[in-house]
Amino acid sequence: MGQSLVKNYMHITFSTKHRVHLIHPPYEAELHSYLGGICKNMNCQPIKIGGFTNHVHILCMLSKNVALAKLLDEVKSHSSKWFKTLDPSLQKFYWQDGYGAFSVNPAEVDVVIAYIQNQHEHHRKKTFEEEYLAFLKKYGIAYDERYVWD
Repeated sequence: MGQSLVKNYMHITFSTKHRVHLIHPPYEAELHSYLGGICKNMNCQPIKIGGFTNHVHILCMLSKNVALAKLLDEVKSHSSKWFKTLDPSLQKFYWQDGYGAFSVNPAEVDVVIAYIQNQHEHHRKKTFEEEYLAFLKKYGIAYDERYVWD
C-alpha cells in the first residue's frame, strides 16, 4: 500500500491534580477552546471538548504522525501554564500525571459528543472517580488502584 490512511477517534480524559475543583466559568470555556487549539496545532482535529470543574474530556482525531503520549504532554503542559496566567487564584493549578484514552468507533462519535456535551448534568449524579472507573471497566483496562489517581 503506497499511502498511510488513518481515522483514529480518541476520547481522552484527565483531571486536575487531586481532582481539585478549579475549572469554573468564565475560564471553563476559555480552557476548552485553548485545549482545542493545541490539538489543532498538532494536527489532531478537535471534535468536542468539555468537562466539569475538576476534569476535561477531549474527543479528537489523532493524527497518524503524532503519538498519543506526545499529544497529551503538549496539551497538559501548555494548558496548565496558560491557565495559571488567567487569575492569581489559579497559581496552584496542575493536571494529574496520567490520563485515560479510549478509541471510539466512528458509529459512536455522536454518542461521545453528546456525552461530553452533557458533563455538567452527568456530574450531578456521578463523580469523576466513578465515571473514570466505569470507563476502565467498559474498555476492560486493568489498573492498580494505588496508581489510578494523580
